[in-house]
Amino acid sequence: MPLVPLNIPKGQYANGTEYQSQGRWRDVNLVRWHEDSLRPVGGWRPRAQSDNTSVDAGGVVRGVHTWIDNDGARYAAFGSHDTVTAMLESSVTADITPSGLTTGRVDATVNTGFGSGGWGLFGWGVARPDLGSILRATTWSLDNWGEELIACSSDDGVIYSWDLNTANDLTAVTNAPTGCTAAFVTEERFLVALAADYSVSVASSKRVAWSDQEDYNTWTAAATNQAGDIELQTNGTILAGVRTRGQSLILTDQDAHTMTYQGPPFVYGFERVGTACGLIAAGAYASVDAGVIWMGRRSFFIYSGGQVREIPCEVADLVFSNINYDQASKVQAMVNSQWNEVWWVYQSQDASECDKYVTYDFVENIWTTGDIDRTAGVDRGVFRLPLLVKSDGIVYEHEVGFDYDGATPYAETGPIAIGTGERLMKVTNVIPDEKTQGGVDLKFKVRNYPNATETEKGPFNTANPTSVRFQGRQVRMRVEGAEAADWRVGVMRLDARQGSKR
Repeated sequence: MPLVPLNIPKGQYANGTEYQSQGRWRDVNLVRWHEDSLRPVGGWRPRAQSDNTSVDAGGVVRGVHTWIDNDGARYAAFGSHDTVTAMLESSVTADITPSGLTTGRVDATVNTGFGSGGWGLFGWGVARPDLGSILRATTWSLDNWGEELIACSSDDGVIYSWDLNTANDLTAVTNAPTGCTAAFVTEERFLVALAADYSVSVASSKRVAWSDQEDYNTWTAAATNQAGDIELQTNGTILAGVRTRGQSLILTDQDAHTMTYQGPPFVYGFERVGTACGLIAAGAYASVDAGVIWMGRRSFFIYSGGQVREIPCEVADLVFSNINYDQASKVQAMVNSQWNEVWWVYQSQDASECDKYVTYDFVENIWTTGDIDRTAGVDRGVFRLPLLVKSDGIVYEHEVGFDYDGATPYAETGPIAIGTGERLMKVTNVIPDEKTQGGVDLKFKVRNYPNATETEKGPFNTANPTSVRFQGRQVRMRVEGAEAADWRVGVMRLDARQGSKR
């Protein structure tokens, strides 16, 4: 029988049953597809200071921002539940936490948890009714006004600025609203406060307020300025705002609204562009050239002008069936522009801190998942490499080398069969298509029926050809990195023959 090429499509498919993913990659970790080949993602290393100690961001970080000052010096800022840390390009850090900052929460607080009801009120393993609210984990919105840092904690509610002097802390922006959940700067140079208490006695989860243009200390609307505010018509709570092409996008936990500059007298116009597309967490969005992409509670969405649309996701079952929704406010997104990817870190069902990731290649429409301990991050650009922060506060540079703290990149297929799988497949050799010969090991998992006992064969280090001996109606192939190298895997071919029906 001629060689059987394994023309497996790019990307991971992990929806439905195992057999539904036949001929696809089903289980992967620390890999990506680029130029039609499977390869490992770049590794990571702690960012070091001059004394070779690692940069410590000061806690469990839920907000990272990088920028360049007017003289070309580079900065990064990291926000945790009670600390803001600035990092200079030399990796020297400074605590710039403002005096009197309201301490937030590392973890979300759920008042329908253990102890909230009478003993035996609900059956074991049965979800409690939705009778209470969740106090979200603290997140930071970070931006820059020219060379100054703008910062706002979702629990403190005050908008701060920093003048780049490490001897100074963040200071409250004069006259700015309080009680805010987030803040950002528009393309037209207005400072925007979200869920602000401006012009009324109490904060509103639906209010958007903005300063005068080019003057973030003027917030009272007058005929001589462009400051203003509006109560957004929404059923949800405003979580985030972000610049996008020609306008800004306001995201709530229920819907999405555009904020478009019109000039005086109304200054900004607002339009709802999506419903039932709420943001799962305040940091779960990313702005790229393709538009704004974010994670909802059961789907992923994109706004690229016009209206919001749902992104078909080939790993949705895997992600949303194994997420701790009580701690969903910790989800953070970051861009990896080198590979046209958006990464989301999230916590699995039994975890309290982020331990998983899902990525979307928005150019090639490819999804992948995996395991990683990171709580927030930022793209390369200002700094040469992406910066991601571990749950212990240590800052890591990513996409460098191939060290994964002991983890092994791998990709495993769903079932592969000859024809309809009626007959046994007898395989004697594999003809590898692999750039660095011997850079990967192969394993084969064989069985005769979808739920039958599985037998594993291997590992086999790739040679040309690779001698193997196994048979079964269906087989799954696993590719594992055997070397710390930039290996590439293309179309493997099996020397296979049809056997009997039994």
